Amino acid sequence: MTPSTARVARTIGLEIWLPIVLVVVWWFASANSTSVYFPPLSSILGSFAHDWLDPAALPKNLVPSLQLLALGYLLAVVTGIVLGLVLGLVAPLERATRPLLEVLRAIPGVALLPIFIVLFGIDLQMKVLLIAFGAFWPVLLNTIDGVRGIEPVLLDVSRVFRVGRMRRLVSIVLPGASPQIFAGARTALAIALIIMVVSETIGGNGGVGYFLLNAQRNFAISSMWGAILALGILGYLLNIVLRIIERSVLRWHRLQQARLESQP
Repeated sequence: MTPSTARVARTIGLEIWLPIVLVVVWWFASANSTSVYFPPLSSILGSFAHDWLDPAALPKNLVPSLQLLALGYLLAVVTGIVLGLVLGLVAPLERATRPLLEVLRAIPGVALLPIFIVLFGIDLQMKVLLIAFGAFWPVLLNTIDGVRGIEPVLLDVSRVFRVGRMRRLVSIVLPGASPQIFAGARTALAIALIIMVVSETIGGNGGVGYFLLNAQRNFAISSMWGAILALGILGYLLNIVLRIIERSVLRWHRLQQARLESQP
């Protein structure tokens, strides 16, 4: 086994040992359960396999959620980065808008659901915009902080050598702020998942949130627990994808940190 393979195996082992232990404990602790609200894990896993692993069920139960999440999350990330770069580079504009930003970001996206329904109806547009609004703030604020944290000497040197604004933005500002941007994107992903589930309970006919609400209304407790399990697994898998992208994009940052740590 090569060192890199051993390192990957060790990382995976450290991440999955606790979930495995909890599942084993849950399995045996619930094996003889007669509670309607807390069915045995075997029953929950059976419902999970039927509702979330069956290819015939995925187009209705999972695909609408993935589509909704992708549109809202990408809209939040793109707009958050663009506006964050502008506000981070233009200090007077950031100071002028900071009070308004702090007020708006303190309002939970879910609390604005009635207003969004009045303004945009209950179709896909409302749900996408609601997710984008809630997930927008971590990306925006972390982008601003990332731009502000760039070493001023780098920007001064680039101006002395007459580096163009666009090249300065691509070569210095974006790479320098990217660790903070990804930190905000990770936080935004969790917020987007929460708002996605809530928005799908309003006027929906598919998706995780709709399925969860429908199972609760029909008193299908095992299916309800299976939907919660599916939502947790979905969030974990999406986080892994984001971590892979982050490791690829920020490879230079890790190498730089390693060089600095190795210096006496």
